[in-house]
Amino acid sequence: MWLHESRIEVDAPAAAVWARFADVAGWKRWNAGVAECSLHGAFADGGEFDMRLPDGSEFRSRLFDVVEGRSFADETQVGEHRVRVWHRIDPLDVARCRVAYQAEVEGPDAAGVGNAVTDDFGDVLAALKRDVEFAA
Repeated sequence: MWLHESRIEVDAPAAAVWARFADVAGWKRWNAGVAECSLHGAFADGGEFDMRLPDGSEFRSRLFDVVEGRSFADETQVGEHRVRVWHRIDPLDVARCRVAYQAEVEGPDAAGVGNAVTDDFGDVLAALKRDVEFAA
């Protein structure tokens, strides 16, 4: 199993970050790695979303461990690999929070797939921070 975590502090309330997470169709506004994304069902355990990347590749992911206002995870099958990504918001005080992405990859080339999946985590978190702080 391969693991990686990235995190960033955001000068905005946790609720502002959660609003961005729950707006699946809006992910493309702050995540350059998303061309289109659509949610099927609720933003809750068992919900699914389809994502198209800028290179045209597409996949479907399933939501699990959704805790409204705090965290969610998604699971995607990529060939022989199972990719799980946790998205967590930890309030620091009423006006600030820490956002963390943690990826877990299982499969024959877990490190290769994991590095490809997480290569942009720092950029994505920085863009999320800018988007949330700009609106705050």
